Amino acid sequence: MTQLKCENLSLGYDGKEILSDLNFNVNAGDYLCIVGENGSGKTTLMKTILGLQPPVSGKISACGGLKQNEIGYLPQQTLVQRDFPASVWEIVLSGCQGRCGLRPFYSRDDKELAKNNIEKLGLTPLMKRCYRELSGGQQQRVLLARALCATKRMLLLDEPVSGLDPKVTQEMYSLISDLNKKDKLTIIMISHDIEAALSYATHILHIGKSVFFGTKEAYLESDASAVFSKGGLKDVGIN
Repeated sequence: MTQLKCENLSLGYDGKEILSDLNFNVNAGDYLCIVGENGSGKTTLMKTILGLQPPVSGKISACGGLKQNEIGYLPQQTLVQRDFPASVWEIVLSGCQGRCGLRPFYSRDDKELAKNNIEKLGLTPLMKRCYRELSGGQQQRVLLARALCATKRMLLLDEPVSGLDPKVTQEMYSLISDLNKKDKLTIIMISHDIEAALSYATHILHIGKSVFFGTKEAYLESDASAVFSKGGLKDVGIN
């Protein structure tokens, strides 16, 4: 079932078009990695999907009953956000705000959902800790738990392993893969890590000087993958 449809989409900012005539579909259960050169429009595309930025032309449509407030989002962190003076519990619970509607308080179900996501990501011992006291990997888990409180259907991630050491990076990739395979969450992830993209993703969207959308197997045989060939792309194994 199609959850997201992009038709003849053109993107830009400050009056400058950076990407045009983009077409792709995301189906329920897909794991789509968005790759491409720096400045190619990856984050702009994600913001447009989220409704945070309007397209220059074309449209993005939610399908299959997917609603805007059912999309979880894990953005890139800023230095200011890393120093946020709130507890793990407060930050994760805030992911339920989209469910509150006009309610000025969190319901019992909201609190139960936050607790379950904290447990799922192994954060229970840290629940009362201040967010800014945590390591980078722990902070990313907290933000992932927060994003999960906003969705049961689709999760968007913008460079979720940026700045993490190799061990924590692998743990984060494994968590995201489990959410896709076990929890049946549709994943859309921006990544500069082409090897990880081809290991975990079902589909690749390459944007930049060349544009490609399709399965990771087809991507390996496409001209679009040539930009990464110097890094040994053709030798990357596919799971």
